[in-house]
Amino acid sequence: MRTQVNIAINKFNEGFTLIEVMLAMAVFSIAGIAILGTADTNARNLGYLESKIIASWVASNQLVEASLDNSWPPKNNKKDKVEMAGREWSWQQKIIKTTDNDMRAIVMEVRLDEKNPAALTSFMTYISKPNQ
Repeated sequence: MRTQVNIAINKFNEGFTLIEVMLAMAVFSIAGIAILGTADTNARNLGYLESKIIASWVASNQLVEASLDNSWPPKNNKKDKVEMAGREWSWQQKIIKTTDNDMRAIVMEVRLDEKNPAALTSFMTYISKPNQ
């Protein structure tokens, strides 16, 4: 009886087998890869959201400038570049006729790269003909 007790105690003191260690390492490595992938996606999305916010500020500023300009009709397809937050932003102003001849719609598109066909943001406002 005493021999059986010693054998049972020795089995508990042996530790993990190689297969158990390999399986644990595989589980932790898969979990680590999943966490790194999520962190990478979040970092990319954060950069994109930062660009969208700054582009919206640029568009808003340019729309305010356009609404303060008293020339009629406003110049169509006006383009320029402006620096904000350490980067250069390209903006383009498009004028759209409305059913009212004394009113125009202004669409302001902002891009980081002027050649990129897709704008980061696009704002629209309406202006009326100034009283003279």
